[in-house]
This record gives sequence, structure tokens and C-alpha cells, in this order.
Amino acid sequence: MRALRHLNKYFLKYKYRLLIGLVITIIARIFAVAVPKFVGDSVEIVEQYLNNSITNIDDVKTGLITNILFIFGSVLIAAFFTFLMRQTFIVVSRFIEFDLKNEVFQHYQILSLNFYKKNRTGDLMSRISEDVSKVRMYVGPAIMYSVNTITLFVVVIGYMISIAPQLTLYTIAPLPILSISIYKLSVAIHKRSTIVQQYLSKLTTFTQESFSGISVIKAYGIEPQTLENFTDLSNTSKEKNIDLVKVQALFFPLMVLLIGVSNILVIYIGGKQYIDGTIQDLGVIVEFIIFVNMLTWPVATVGWVTSIIQQAEASQVRINEFLSQEPEITNSITEQTPITGNIAFDNISFTYDDTNITALKKMSFEINSGQTIAIIGKTGSGKSTILDLLGRLYDVTDGEIRVDGKPIRKLNLVNLRESIGYVPQDAFLFSDSIRNNIKFGKTEATEAEVIEAAKNSAVHKNIIGFSKDYDTVLGERGITLSGGQKQRVSIARAIIKNPSILLFDDCLSAVDTETEEEILNNLNRISKNKTTFIVSHRVSTARNADKIIVLDEGEIIQQGTHNQLLDVEGYYKELYLKQLSEKEI
Repeated sequence: MRALRHLNKYFLKYKYRLLIGLVITIIARIFAVAVPKFVGDSVEIVEQYLNNSITNIDDVKTGLITNILFIFGSVLIAAFFTFLMRQTFIVVSRFIEFDLKNEVFQHYQILSLNFYKKNRTGDLMSRISEDVSKVRMYVGPAIMYSVNTITLFVVVIGYMISIAPQLTLYTIAPLPILSISIYKLSVAIHKRSTIVQQYLSKLTTFTQESFSGISVIKAYGIEPQTLENFTDLSNTSKEKNIDLVKVQALFFPLMVLLIGVSNILVIYIGGKQYIDGTIQDLGVIVEFIIFVNMLTWPVATVGWVTSIIQQAEASQVRINEFLSQEPEITNSITEQTPITGNIAFDNISFTYDDTNITALKKMSFEINSGQTIAIIGKTGSGKSTILDLLGRLYDVTDGEIRVDGKPIRKLNLVNLRESIGYVPQDAFLFSDSIRNNIKFGKTEATEAEVIEAAKNSAVHKNIIGFSKDYDTVLGERGITLSGGQKQRVSIARAIIKNPSILLFDDCLSAVDTETEEEILNNLNRISKNKTTFIVSHRVSTARNADKIIVLDEGEIIQQGTHNQLLDVEGYYKELYLKQLSEKEI
């Protein structure tokens, strides 16, 4: 249970609730134990009447009715406190589940982008849902039944010893065998539970990716192959679950067998002691039989609880695996560091550690606050990497990025990212209304600001053409919009933020030249006092920039203004002439 020690902080947090639950459990078990005592007393009254110790039938009736009332009252009180016990422990388990899910989600958020490139979404989802649910069963039902069982054993066995010590020893004799059997089965359950959770993650990942890429699956007509792969994975997962259940299935027959043995011992040994006169009252044997059967479910739950703990241990190991990972990008600066937008790349090199591809090689350039720089280059030349480094999604391998004269690592990370409006190459929209997608950049934005941002990104006319205009709810990943519309909503989300730095990563590739011209004119007006980075494959997007740099395989091969680059032979001039001829055609 080493991995489950992570939950101790939550037990301390809710210690008072758990202590109350313990007291309630003890009260419930005490009243439950009173029932066999009253049944035994009733048998003794009947026995005394048969032995002529009591001759008045009315006294017998009065005694039996009194005991029945006590039994009924004890059962009601025990049931009421059992209800309170469940409410206490199960509610605490839901609180801990809530806290643990928040802890995992918050940790997910602070982990670096590299973490998400190395791990699948389905696996992340499985750990925060299925694995946390398994852990909740440990902090709720498992602990509740454990407390209930321990309390019942202490109360019942303590009472049994007080009235018939020798018979009690014979009654509980099978329990050591039970303990050894549970230990052996627990080891097997732990191993198989881990495998089951791993296959559940694989199944979740496959399903999530299939649903996300359903358009590609349909376009290629590979539904049968996808179904076949899913069926193979499901069958393997089913087999692993069956292997686990086979071991778990041994628990209850074993419990019933041992309880049956205890019943036989009570009847045989207790009967002999009654005949020998060691036990004076027949009611004692009846009490012991009720006590043994009263212990049947708690003893049976030992196996079930052990199974839950083993599964929770396997799940918590998987959760801890991610919680123990430290983010590569950390915010070590607590003081506020306002950003104006002077940016310098000084001999920058960067290599992706997951692919070992060197994206940038000894790159240097500067841009002053309020200026616009355009980055041109072939696919894979390192254009997007520059923007990722500016937002500190990664840290440079060599060299130094300075913002306002300070090394980027010496800036408050929150202030840095708050000062940036970023439009990625692959526009991502949430399954929410268009209004809320735009307000994602500024949650407190007014309706007028939302509309103004949409107009500046040339998407307002499209939005008001929808039946619910700005209240139109987008599908997952914004699939109800065209590629160009998604890009423009993403642009609106960035400019409504009114940041000091704007990063546009080839965000006009899906719009026509007329719309591009309209957006660029608006952006030129909006970005007058903002440092702006524009990544593009089009010369038309870059020509009005204060500086243009041309990349090839992570190195700057040309830089200057539009007119300066047209005056020299090179990649930029060739690209310009090619795109000009295409436009004329």
C-alpha cells in the first residue's frame, strides 16, 4: 500500500468527519450485537418454561414480548446509525475523489507541452477518471467496511469470550487460514489489476482517437478495419478482466466454506459443552450461531475489500507516475515583470528531445516594441518553433532570448503569457458558443468588444448569418465552421485580449486573398503599438512588416524589409515572383 500513502493528506484533511464515522460505526455495531443477546434470552425463557422453572405462561409471554420489543428497537437504532455511517464515509470518499481529480487536473495543466507530446490523451483521461474512481472505492467503501468489520469483530468476539471462552476459540479457529488465503490471492489480484488498468487506458485512447479522427476514417473507408482493431483490443481487455475475475471469484466460496466450518464447530463443540454442563444455557449456543452468521458478511467483505485495495493500489501507482513528473518549464519569479515587447534572439539553438531534430541553429535577430516581424520559410524550417520559444512552451537548448532586456527565464511566466496573444497554425476551438470562444482571450469582455474583435478578424458577417449568431454552439474542435472561419475566430480571440505581443502562426492560410487583405489592414491598425510576429508562406502577408527574416533548415538565410529583399537574388524574390505569377494566372 505504499502508493496509497499519497492519500494520507486527504485523510488528515477530513479527520474529524472520519472520527465521527468511527464513533457512529461503534454505536451501530453495539446495538447490532444486542440482538443475539435478546434472542438468547428468549430461548432461555422458553427453556425455563419447558423445565418448569417458570410455570406462569403470562410471564413467558411478557418476557418474549419484551425481548421482541428490545430486538425491534435495537434493529431500528442499528439501522439508523448504519445509515449515518454510510453517509459519513461515502460522502468523505466523494470529497477526496473531488480533491484528487482537481489535484491531477491542476498538475496536468502545469506540465510542459513536451509531456503531452509523449503521452496519449486517452491515457490521460483514463487516469483522471477510471483510476481515480478505483481509488475512491478504497477511500470510501473499502475503509467503511474495514472499520465496520474491525468494530464488529472487536465487539462480537469480546462478548463471545466473556460468556464462553473455549467455544469462542473453536469458532474463530478458521480465521488464520482465511488470512493466509487472502494474502496469497491479494498478490495475484494486484498484478492482474495493473494489467487491466493498462488495457483500459489503451481502449480509451483508441476510442478517443477514433472519434476525433472519424472524418478521416470515413473518408478512407476504413470503418471495417477500425472495428476489427477495436474488437481485437476489446477481446484482449476482456480476457485480462476475466483473468482478474477468476481470482476474485475464489474469495466468496472460501468465505462461505470457512463460515460453514465455524457453524459446524459451534453446533458440535457447543452441543457437547451443553451436554457436559460447561455451558448452562441453550441460548448461548443460539447466540453463537447468530454471531457466526453475523460475521459472515464482514468476513466475506475482507476479500472484497482486499480486492478493492489492490485495484486502488494499481491505479494510484499510475496516478503517482504522472504526479511525480516535474514540469520542464517552471515559474521561479514571484515579482511582477510587466512586458513592453522588445525582443532579442541571441545565438539561439533548439533541439526537440523527443525527435532529436534541431529546429533552430545559432539564430540571432532583434525587434523593438511596436514593430512587426514576418518569418518566411519552407515547411520544417523552424518558423513555428520561434513562436513556441517566445511563449516559453519550450526552453532554448543554447543561447538566450531576452524580452525587454531581461532573459526570458527571469520573467514572471504568468506575466509573459498574459502579454501574448497567440493564434496557432491549427486553430483550436472549444465545444462552446462562438461568443465564449472569442471571450476565451478576455473572459470579462463586453458584447461590443466581442463584436469589434469579430469585425477586425473579418468573421462578423459569417457569424450573424448563423441562426443563433454569436450563441451558435460549435462542435468538438469547431468542426461546424470552415477552416477559414475557424482561423478568423481564433484571430478574434487573440486580438480581443489586447496584448503587447501578437503571434500569428500562418493563421491566414485558409482564407482567400480578398479576406486576407481586409484582415491584414485591420491588423496593421490594431498592432501599431504591439510587437507582432507573423509566420506565413505568402509574401502578401509579410510585405508590410518592419523586418522580414527568411529561414531554411533552422538558419536565417535572408533578412531585411520587403523592398530590400526584392533588390537581391534569393529565396524571397523567387517566392515573390512565383506567387505574383500565380495571382496573375
